[in-house]
This record gives sequence, structure tokens and C-alpha cells, in this order.
Amino acid sequence: MIEANETFDGTWPFTPNFYDGNGFRMHYIDEGEGDETFLPVHGQPTWGYLYRNIIPRLTTLGRVVVPDHMGFGKSETPLDRAYTIEEHCQNLERLVLELDLTNITLVLQDWGGPIGSYIAYRHPERVARLCIMDAVVGGRSQENTVRQSPWFQWVNSDGFEPTIRNLGSTALSVMKRVGFERTAHVDETWVRAYAAPFPTPESTIAAIRFPECIADRETVEFFKRIRTPEATEVIRSKPAMYVHGEEDRAIPMGFGVGCFRDLWPDGPVTILPGVGHFLQEDAPEAVAALITQFTQMS
Repeated sequence: MIEANETFDGTWPFTPNFYDGNGFRMHYIDEGEGDETFLPVHGQPTWGYLYRNIIPRLTTLGRVVVPDHMGFGKSETPLDRAYTIEEHCQNLERLVLELDLTNITLVLQDWGGPIGSYIAYRHPERVARLCIMDAVVGGRSQENTVRQSPWFQWVNSDGFEPTIRNLGSTALSVMKRVGFERTAHVDETWVRAYAAPFPTPESTIAAIRFPECIADRETVEFFKRIRTPEATEVIRSKPAMYVHGEEDRAIPMGFGVGCFRDLWPDGPVTILPGVGHFLQEDAPEAVAALITQFTQMS
């Protein structure tokens, strides 16, 4: 866990807040104010730092709450948890209810898609719209699934676990393998920020568990219970947009777009050439502009 007031040379200048209602210290930032609430949700192996260049733009539109999942960023890494997707979803749900967030624009990427969209399925009255980026929140597609991606093939190789268990040294390499193209912007501060949550092999438990959850029967059954036909119809009624980085090596473009189109046939889709899985790093200006435009139009 990163020290609460660490700013990483001023690149993360936001006031830390902590919620203890999940049985561990869950970090989030709460910036800006207004009727609109933005809830950016990160995935693997990142934390709220991923949104640092987008948060200032969103605070001109309203309140911005960015949480760190259990085991990531400035949140604690309890070693007695199973780190199931259901746990992560419930952690986020309790935080949203504690803060009484309403009129939410969900900003979702990677595992932030399944976890963040849980709020829309469970509490649709709190959600105004969804901004989905290189993530899947439901729907079906005939295109190649995540299991056919280069990233997932690597996850099933002998090199995966030793690499992930040393994220304190390998964070940049892992993100590059998943799809990160703007490496010219990487400096020692960047490396330190993404490595800091993982000082020991034991601290990488959450990062190891996320990929395992893809093929986990428990994950599949959990989403079946949540994504009922009735809840799905309500989700379909929400405005939604989709953005995909063409160089994503984790979620095949046809699969991501296909799942989105299955739920929102007329929703706007933007493909960003030369951009990888981590759009917030590769194209923060474009991502912020697309979210702003969609919020103002929907």
C-alpha cells in the first residue's frame, strides 16, 4: 500500500480519502462538485493514477470519485481475502452507497468494466450513462473472445506468475505486453507510481487473481445472477459510448465492439489508432474530450 500523502512528484496531487466499511482501508479521491458525478474505475495492474490526466478535465463538469480496488494503489492488500470479482463489486457498491453517489457517469476500462457496471445493474437509478473503454460490461459477440488474445495466451504460459509476482520491477513490461504505446512519456516517477503498490511478491495477490477470474466458474455464475434479462433491459436504456484502442492486446477489438453493439446497437463507437489497452496513458486528451462531448450530449 502506498503512503497516504504520496504525490509522486506532484503528478498525483489529489487529497486522499479512505473508507473502512469493507473491512480494509479502501482509498479513493473525491474532487470537484456539481450535479454530475463521474466514477472512473481502473483495472489490472493499475490504480487511480491511470486517470490522473483526465481527472482535471472531469472536475470542470462535476464531482469526480476515483477509487482504488482492494490490493491496488493506496488501498490495503489484506491477505485473507479470495479476491473474487464479486468481492471487488461489493467493495465498490458499499463505497458508492456510503458516499450516496447519484447521477453517475461510469467511466470504465479493463476490469473496471465488469466491476463498475455492477453499479448500473444493481442500482440503475443512480447511473446516468456509461463510458466504456476497452472493457466488456455484458452482451455477446461472435468475434474472438479474450481467451484468444495474445495477452491471455501469455497468462496461461509459464512466464506469467513469476512476472506478476514481481510487479514492483515488471509493471512497465506487463503494461506494454497488454497494450501501452506511449512509452516515450515514461520516466522514473511513472515507474515508481505503478510499481509502488507491489513492494513484495505477497502484495501482488490481487493482480494474480484478476486473470484467474476470467475462466473461473464462480465469476461466470456471479455475472449470470447479476445480469438478468430484466436488469439488462434497464441497462440498454442508459446512454452509452465505447472507445477502443486499436493496439489493445488483451481485448480483441471485434469482441469488445461486438459486445457493446449487442447491448447498444446505436451507441457511438470510436476506434483510436496507435492506442493500446491503456487509453488513459496513450491518449488522455482524446479520452477526456470524448467523455466530455458524450456527457454534454446525453
